Amino acid sequence: MTPPPLHGLRFAFGTLSVLPVRVSRWDREAARGGMLCAPLVGGVLGCGAAAVAVLLLFLGAGSLLAAVGAAAVPAVLTRGLHLDGLADTADGLGSGKPAEDALRIMKQSDIGPFGVITLVFVLLAQVAALSRLYDDSWARGALATVVSAVTARLALTLAARTGVPPARPQGLGAAVAGVVPVRGALAVALAVTGVAAAAGALLGTDDIARTALAVPVALAVAELLLRHCVRRFGGITGDVFGGLAETAATTALVVLSLG
Repeated sequence: MTPPPLHGLRFAFGTLSVLPVRVSRWDREAARGGMLCAPLVGGVLGCGAAAVAVLLLFLGAGSLLAAVGAAAVPAVLTRGLHLDGLADTADGLGSGKPAEDALRIMKQSDIGPFGVITLVFVLLAQVAALSRLYDDSWARGALATVVSAVTARLALTLAARTGVPPARPQGLGAAVAGVVPVRGALAVALAVTGVAAAAGALLGTDDIARTALAVPVALAVAELLLRHCVRRFGGITGDVFGGLAETAATTALVVLSLG
């Protein structure tokens, strides 16, 4: 019999990445473990993205192409899941329609003008910030790549906390809504912030403060989006989760690129 923690890991990697992991359980316990393990998925994807970016740098591709690689790898390893969710969420919010109509717009397969505009500016911001970081040093760029990927999935852990309702009775949002105890979500957030600060210490005193600040600021911005979506849609959906992840990742990268 598979131990319960492994069910959570399988749920996390099977739903948040394209890695060949079979999800054997879809119940609330597995979903709780999966959302608590979500930052680990970010760590794996972030390390893969950083490895590609650093390889490009050492091959002489330059910081801009390294930044493109770092931004592209997580998109590839999630089949664009979070980017698609960001675009759909932007279309739903930008429609200005009642919750039921906005949710219907978000389920459509095409991307509207709000989604396109949001994707363009978010990806530009990510590449610009990563280019600045990799131009500074490969180590600083690699650290930012991993921290942003972990923070993006940490935002999902917090969004799945108790008290946040689903907007629909079906789908990924309904499967994970409210499964994580608030104390558990906060404990994971504190642990990730501490590890990020410790990793920043390897690069210097300034990086400790910058890295430790990037995580809570990114989570705060994602929290504002979460609350707005709950007010507009009546709860969260899988698309909203994607929007939260990309929002947190982009905010973390911007903070890390400052100074």
